[in-house]
Amino acid sequence: CCSHRLIAEETFNRTMEDDADLQAIRARRLAEMQAQLGTANAAGGGGPPPPSGAEAAEAAQRRSEMEERRKTMLRAILTAEARERLSRISLVKPEKARKVEDSLLSAAQRGQLGGQVTEEKLISFLEQIKEQEEKSHKVTVTRTRKSPLDDD
Repeated sequence: CCSHRLIAEETFNRTMEDDADLQAIRARRLAEMQAQLGTANAAGGGGPPPPSGAEAAEAAQRRSEMEERRKTMLRAILTAEARERLSRISLVKPEKARKVEDSLLSAAQRGQLGGQVTEEKLISFLEQIKEQEEKSHKVTVTRTRKSPLDDD
């Protein structure tokens, strides 16, 4: 536990410089998503009424803290190349990138990763997820033919 935390802190310190570009990309993406959300709400997107100012600020603070912890953990378990690939995926398919991040974080918490995840490991992980999705979304069509003796 403590050694993992120490390794994570050391990795975090080493990768701060590498993450400047990734943070810029994330900031742009977040601004785009907020703009889209703002136009959806303005267009009558519905949803619950907005919370009061203090509640909204508190909720935003909690979300930002959780997101920062998440980013720190991802920096600790991913190499620079793997983080770059994952950030490119998040630009195209943010929900898929989030699912991969969740899976990586849970595997790291269970101790199943065995060191940092390289780009090659990330690619194999993505392939495994793709295979699982294909299995779960497989559609089978069964066609029955009528016998010529059946009445219509």
